[in-house]
Amino acid sequence: MTADTATEERVAEFMVDPQDDRQRLDVVISACTELSRSRAAALIREGHVHVEQRPATRSSERVSAGQRIVINIPPAAPSSAEPQDLPLDIVHEDDDVVVVNKASGVVVHPAPGHWDGTLVNALLHHCGQLSGIGGVIRPGIVHRIDRDTSGLIVATKNDRAHEHLQAQFAAHSVTRAYIAIAAQLRGPALSDAGTIETRHGRHPRDRRRFTGAQGERHAITHYEVVERFTGGALLVRCRLETGRTHQIRVHMSEHGAPLLADPLYGGRVMERCHLIQRCALHAETLGFSHPSGEVLHFHAEPPEDFALALGKLRRGNPWKK
Repeated sequence: MTADTATEERVAEFMVDPQDDRQRLDVVISACTELSRSRAAALIREGHVHVEQRPATRSSERVSAGQRIVINIPPAAPSSAEPQDLPLDIVHEDDDVVVVNKASGVVVHPAPGHWDGTLVNALLHHCGQLSGIGGVIRPGIVHRIDRDTSGLIVATKNDRAHEHLQAQFAAHSVTRAYIAIAAQLRGPALSDAGTIETRHGRHPRDRRRFTGAQGERHAITHYEVVERFTGGALLVRCRLETGRTHQIRVHMSEHGAPLLADPLYGGRVMERCHLIQRCALHAETLGFSHPSGEVLHFHAEPPEDFALALGKLRRGNPWKK
């Protein structure tokens, strides 16, 4: 990828891998660049994407292994997010990146219904500027975690760092481990350790949800059951090989063990959970290669609400009323 700043047009160029043969064009672009799928679709509509020197016109176009994709990426528009003086738990900071232990309840970037009070607003106040590659309303954001999920997230301060980190996420070389409390509600009990691999996509009937039963993108979670409690509750450590939206929540639920206090994937029974008032998921480990070449590794203990719920389970308390 050429150009160093978001004020200049940049060019992304790559060859379609054999594993992406017959995949949708927007899916392949998102998987192979720093661009979101929606951003890729917009660039296709605007005529900025060429396949084998031919302008692409449809996001749903199927590509073939070996084809050359060239994307002309216009300069990022100025961010509309306003800096806000909000609390931040900073784990690490330097001239290129900032690693934050995000509190549960904090939205990562502005979006409909959450135009302020986000992590981006807080980072803009603290850092002064962030990388612009993410587009208009997502400056500095290389990856995301759900609003209710607590834990580690890295943001970038310049485009060089953004490209460096995004390439690692695309290559699945970033270390990301989560700890979760789940409940075995159905099916055979989870084995002590295993790997869940699915095709990830939107649920055909509920657009709020995702499913591993169908979809365009691979989703791979490696898990280990750390502790088992009465009532079917489980403490599970999950290591992400891919990072799809709601991936751990989907994988655990579809294996009969939805996360505590997650009614979206666990159903109405999760409304009876009294140990914790939000989805019991915490991003505890994050490791990546810094733009300087140094390998950084971070760990964050789960917050008080998660620790209290775990303590009650260890004392034999039931997880639901």
